[in-house]
Amino acid sequence: MWCPSVSLSVWANAWLAGAAAPDDVLDALSQWAPRHSVTAYDSVAAGRTGLPWPDLNDVGAVSLLQTARTAAGTGLSAPAIGVARPVPGDVRGRIGCTQCQRDAVTAGEAVRVRRDASTAVGLVPEFEYDELEDESEFEPEPTSLSWTVYSVPAGAPAEYLDLGEAEYALRAAVRSAADALGAIRAAGTDVADPRGLVEQVLEGIRGHRVPDHAPSRAVRVLENAAHIDAIITVSSGLIPIGLQTSSEVQIASDALRPLSGVVRSARMAAISEILYSAWR
Repeated sequence: MWCPSVSLSVWANAWLAGAAAPDDVLDALSQWAPRHSVTAYDSVAAGRTGLPWPDLNDVGAVSLLQTARTAAGTGLSAPAIGVARPVPGDVRGRIGCTQCQRDAVTAGEAVRVRRDASTAVGLVPEFEYDELEDESEFEPEPTSLSWTVYSVPAGAPAEYLDLGEAEYALRAAVRSAADALGAIRAAGTDVADPRGLVEQVLEGIRGHRVPDHAPSRAVRVLENAAHIDAIITVSSGLIPIGLQTSSEVQIASDALRPLSGVVRSARMAAISEILYSAWR
């Protein structure tokens, strides 16, 4: 679940609601990269955010907060910030038929800041890395995260997703994911402890915090969704080469396929609940 767009959305929203300090937002963003920059993609986005135009000089992370505040406007009583996790073929992740949409699909994420029925901007992050002088078996750490701001159609408010229904669906998904992992292991994988691999995947996301106002149920749903997603990730990597067509693997693959949608819906419901809880 955790990605730069989620961190920016939940923490900037908490800040706009008076439930978090600017340093809380900056600390959350620093988990992704030591430096952040923000630029306007077009003149309309610049006008909606106060970013320089046509000067494209990057401005720092503090200006990212000011960008969100200016785009959201004043007199807020509900979240103006939302998360988009666009997936090809799923209209729920659409952020507009624009360059922003194409870049958001590439990144797999975006932030929408909606002031009113006609005014909004989209922010899409992109990691930047230093060039490596030699080959390394480890993935390089990002040196910075650049945010590009686009003018986008405001569109309709985000679809309401019931958190209770999402949690109920997750309970069944947990059993399906565990059964699928066991079936794939039985089909011939030589990994002795696949659940240990699941824990390794989960360890990488445990450094990210949610604001204090986040409802415990929403946090629980995010944790359960992360667990299922980790099982899906590990299971996909454990399918033995040459056995993809075996009946056991086919059954396991069929069981895993719909779980990604369940996880995605549950995460979006939990994020929405966290965003709204800051204003109660």
